[in-house]
Amino acid sequence: MTQKAPQARTLHDGPVVERPAVSVYLIPTDLPGGDATLTWDATALVLVEATAANVTGLGYTYGSPATAPVVEHELADLVVGHEAFDVPAANDRMSRALRNAGRPGIAAGAVSAVDTALWYLKARLLGLLLVRLLGAARNEVAVYGSGGLTTYDDTQLQQQLCGWADQGIDRVKIKVAESWGRCEARDLHRIALARRTVGDTAELYVDANGGYTRKQAVRTAAAMTDHGVTWLEEPVSSDDLTGLREVRDAVTADVAAGEYGYDPPCLTRMAASGAVDCLQADVTRCGGITVWLRAAAAAEGFGLHISGHCAPHLHVHVATAVPNTRHPQWLHDPVRIENMLFHGTLDPEGGSVTPGACGEPGHGLTLDRTAAYHHRTA
Repeated sequence: MTQKAPQARTLHDGPVVERPAVSVYLIPTDLPGGDATLTWDATALVLVEATAANVTGLGYTYGSPATAPVVEHELADLVVGHEAFDVPAANDRMSRALRNAGRPGIAAGAVSAVDTALWYLKARLLGLLLVRLLGAARNEVAVYGSGGLTTYDDTQLQQQLCGWADQGIDRVKIKVAESWGRCEARDLHRIALARRTVGDTAELYVDANGGYTRKQAVRTAAAMTDHGVTWLEEPVSSDDLTGLREVRDAVTADVAAGEYGYDPPCLTRMAASGAVDCLQADVTRCGGITVWLRAAAAAEGFGLHISGHCAPHLHVHVATAVPNTRHPQWLHDPVRIENMLFHGTLDPEGGSVTPGACGEPGHGLTLDRTAAYHHRTA
């Protein structure tokens, strides 16, 4: 009896994506927010929900509420009817379509939110944790506590640092370069206070948000060495790769930057420039999970680590999936927001997190619609 060969699947016979839904949530800060160059009193989260075969995946970005109309008017039609399993193809289609509209900035955040929702959707359709879909390089990933805003007084700063210490997080970061670098004495006072608060064994990081000039960054970093600062983030603008490289060559702390990398060429140029010791990439800005993984590969090719910026729960799975991860950022305000709006958030007790601890497929987050309702603006 002749057996028939199994019919081959085509590339286009899986579930297809319905029109994504987008919503905006505005959450006031618990304390006045500020860093080297900006102040704020609220944070906007733009949420995208993508559905196929009665399964929904969610993604989001932190940024302007103006991101939502980009999703609705520029991107949504591009993914309707798209094969749900072919996420990189959807990412490429969205990125190309934004050529004239402007890919960097708000539009990149929109692509990132849709891309992340599609990856989550794919994982849920397959019944897999996202890290299993991507393939794990490790079982857990270390995090660092991040906050220490320039608007905090000494007591508020100490309380936050002690909170991380109580959780067993022994890597902490504070903001410096207050008022575009015009408060060097206060910067050094706060660094000394942070060191006294966390003790001698914890790693101490600082983030200047591009607020220093080149020589000022070198001079201030030299003073920071007395307090064991080992991570200097954006000592000058990340747009100034020559300046970043000059600072990196002159200081002992590792120099990090990349959170404003909005596409693969930008992040690859930074990795290749010799300007950083650790490349940062933000999954909610760079183009989503698709591009974050490419940035990690580019960093590895130049012998660099990669660190996830902001959106802690969106970085845990991708950070666990690449071998050159240093750590994702456990940033105070997004942690607070994600704990408020979502079920399935993770506990960094002991200084590390394990993806999938809640047991749900995808990245494990589901929207708490009751809590979210009170903060929805669109």
